[in-house]
Amino acid sequence: MKKQLILILALTLAVILAIWWLVHTISHSEIAVETNQEINITPEQITSIKAIGEWEFLSIADEELVDTVRKGLLSNDHLVRIYYGTLRLGINMHQVEPGWIQAEGDSVTVTLPKITLLDRDFIDEARTKSFFESGRWKPKDREALYQRAYRRMLQRSLTPEYKQHARQNGEAQFRRMMTTLGYNRVAINWQE
Repeated sequence: MKKQLILILALTLAVILAIWWLVHTISHSEIAVETNQEINITPEQITSIKAIGEWEFLSIADEELVDTVRKGLLSNDHLVRIYYGTLRLGINMHQVEPGWIQAEGDSVTVTLPKITLLDRDFIDEARTKSFFESGRWKPKDREALYQRAYRRMLQRSLTPEYKQHARQNGEAQFRRMMTTLGYNRVAINWQE
């Protein structure tokens, strides 16, 4: 009986000491929350942005009606074709220079490459139509018409106004992306 009483007292004392230690530990513990006000763009984020490759900011749908006449002795031959194309203006992220993105605190400065034509093969030959054709025409004649339509589309679409519009769209997209990453002040510069 005496052994049982000593065992019960020892267990009771052990439980009381454990409870006291637990209460003492909990009452002297602290929880601290720290906030890091500095935003850092990681190398992984930079790599993933660069991996986008070509980034389209403006697409211009164009159509050109091109014709040619070949004068003959008895009659004239006519060839009139309609060419359709979509010119895409934007940037190639593989052309960014080292240090193209600089972050400090809640500010970021992004330097983007110049706006260019992203795809030089923009005429959709599947949609090209012969509007009017009389006489016999060789492939070189059709190629000459194609080249005229190509030059006209370039001339009409690669204007300073369209490039400026593409630049504004690019700035808006990058500003939105950087704001989403947590930057309050975003400066966008362009390579020339």
